[in-house]
Amino acid sequence: MQLRHDPTYFAATACLPAERRPALYALYGYVRGADEIADNTGLNGQRRAALDAWQGELEEGLTRGYSLHPVIGALVDAGPRYGMPLGLLTDYMESMRADCDETVRMRSQEQLDRYMDGTATVGPVAAPLLDAPDSAIALLRRLGVAFQLTNFIRDVPIDWKMGRIYLPGLDESDLTERTASAALRDHIAQQVARARELFADSEGLAQMLPSPVRPGIRVARAVYLRVLDRVEENGYDVVTRSNRLRPWEAVQASSWALVS
Repeated sequence: MQLRHDPTYFAATACLPAERRPALYALYGYVRGADEIADNTGLNGQRRAALDAWQGELEEGLTRGYSLHPVIGALVDAGPRYGMPLGLLTDYMESMRADCDETVRMRSQEQLDRYMDGTATVGPVAAPLLDAPDSAIALLRRLGVAFQLTNFIRDVPIDWKMGRIYLPGLDESDLTERTASAALRDHIAQQVARARELFADSEGLAQMLPSPVRPGIRVARAVYLRVLDRVEENGYDVVTRSNRLRPWEAVQASSWALVS
């Protein structure tokens, strides 16, 4: 599932010691499961209830010491074994609940930041798997925000089709008419600059981690930074130009990261 939905995350996970990969796969499976519930319009008004049930199964599984759900069961097993702070996933679930409205509009940078801070809890939860020191936790969270913001920049048209505008200040008429107006480009340029600041702030993270896990961090950073490069090359046009990397471009960015 991870390879199909998020090859960058899969490649980064593959750089971990083999005995720790299943735990990270389980964490990914849990957050991906929540994301799919939030995106499932077929559930109509039941998405929040489904998210509550998903979160409840994890919490009850941790209390019981087991879960019959294969993904949650794996996470219930891995969490205590590696000291993963799974309680932080409550914040992740709150961000997923924000996606359950028929239309989603982030009206301010503060609202967007709250959402991204919630999704960025995945980094601190995974910190024990990376043998990350306490001093690296804030940078893991900051890097997670950088990843999420880059996704939002890249996926503006995809999110619009789902009734969502995550980046504050975008004019809905530009999205409806697929017009890369000067105002839209300016807003995107500001968000790209912010994403680059976040990546710059977390640049020293890899050196704070044990050598076996550094390549995974470098690969993920390199691929996402290449997405920002593509957006800039396209003149910050995220409505008529594709900003997704071709598979070979992601591989090339990963290769450069590993040899630099």
